[in-house]
Amino acid sequence: MVAFEPDAGIFTQYFFVAQPDFETVGLRPEVAAAIAQRLAQPGGACAECGFAATWLWFSHQQIASLDEVELVATAPGIAYCAKHGARNLLAAFERIAEANVFYMNLPYGEAGAYVWI
Repeated sequence: MVAFEPDAGIFTQYFFVAQPDFETVGLRPEVAAAIAQRLAQPGGACAECGFAATWLWFSHQQIASLDEVELVATAPGIAYCAKHGARNLLAAFERIAEANVFYMNLPYGEAGAYVWI
């Protein structure tokens, strides 16, 4: 899983999209290819506990927009196991005092990305 921290000031949707649906949901082909490339790479070890990483987290400071295709392809991100990835995502939401969110969903499929618009 690849997850991008939303911009707390402007996001209205935060959703998981399975890899086969990247282009269907409107990700530009070069963005879809960059994320797919990241999903294909070995996860390494979790930054918190050392177990196998299944999440690659990008803070908003690392990648401010999916328009930054080169950063999506090359930024180091932080590797997390499922437990610490989910905790990190929850912590990101807890730091947001208020948001005008119209849509969120839960993960489905084998691999994919959390993105925001």
